[in-house]
Amino acid sequence: MKRHLISAADLTRDDAVLILDTAEELARVADRPVKKLPTLRGRTVVNLFFEDSTRTRISFEAAAKRLSADVINFSAKGSSVSKGESLKDTALTLEAMGADAVVIRHHDSGAPHRLATSGWIGGSVVNAGDGTHEHPTQALLDAFTMRRRLTEGEGTGRDLAGRHITVVGDILHSRVARSNVHLLSTLGAHVTLVAPPTLVPVGVEHWPCEVSYDLDAVLDKTDAVMMLRVQRERMNAAFFPTEREYARRYGLDGQRMARMPAHALVMHPGPMNRGMEITAEVADSPRCTAVEQVTNGVSIRMAVLYLLLGGSEPAVATQPSTTPPAPTAEENER
Repeated sequence: MKRHLISAADLTRDDAVLILDTAEELARVADRPVKKLPTLRGRTVVNLFFEDSTRTRISFEAAAKRLSADVINFSAKGSSVSKGESLKDTALTLEAMGADAVVIRHHDSGAPHRLATSGWIGGSVVNAGDGTHEHPTQALLDAFTMRRRLTEGEGTGRDLAGRHITVVGDILHSRVARSNVHLLSTLGAHVTLVAPPTLVPVGVEHWPCEVSYDLDAVLDKTDAVMMLRVQRERMNAAFFPTEREYARRYGLDGQRMARMPAHALVMHPGPMNRGMEITAEVADSPRCTAVEQVTNGVSIRMAVLYLLLGGSEPAVATQPSTTPPAPTAEENER
């Protein structure tokens, strides 16, 4: 695993499985009376968010605090950025404050890569979503959820080989879809994208996946179907006739869910447009893992921060002990 986490495509199978296995160990912290470990005490994690995202920011904040890191939340609104400060100047300011890791969410694709390769930041950079490019920790938490539900046993080293995953909806504007295609294929899964032709990106034929325009044709052989939100805020044209037509052809309702295999999962990265890509009946079904994905997101982000910052080396290249240290007597007294 490299010093930064910018793209799911940068992860090897061993990297991805290491993160998933580490998250499995760290998930046990949530069951303790004291939900904290001293692993990152003295380290500073900055959440640098140029886009609103309460869910992702809180998840990273909870993950860092459970590892005893100091957390600084930096929002572009009301900050020097809104007064015209550049990304470089913001980064240099954070570096001067001693940031060990910067978790960045940005409206421009490539901003995290720029931050990681510029030399402005000496610590690790974690991509929390950049434009329509990637969202690697979302893909990791999705894979973690699938691995828990779809694979047998609780041992380490498991991947998703042989599983069929279907991703449905606004592929064109979805960084979640891009990261999932890369990561799931690395883990051995067979990925199929389903969307209207207008919402399929140019160059998708070079992605490690298949493309279908017929949702009903693929449901009976899927192990997990991931419904994506239609991102109206990124659309500057009409990509489909009406919302009703979109829901009729690409929405998941009770009838379609009933045609899926009995073990198949329904996933959604959130937030949901109920009644459009997913009906309330499906969203509230026991087969829907949306809330579980949020819980798993904290464990995955703990694992990423632990592996990037917890060791004596700046990067984790080999398998360390993924069992986090037990809380100290001082920690238990808190």
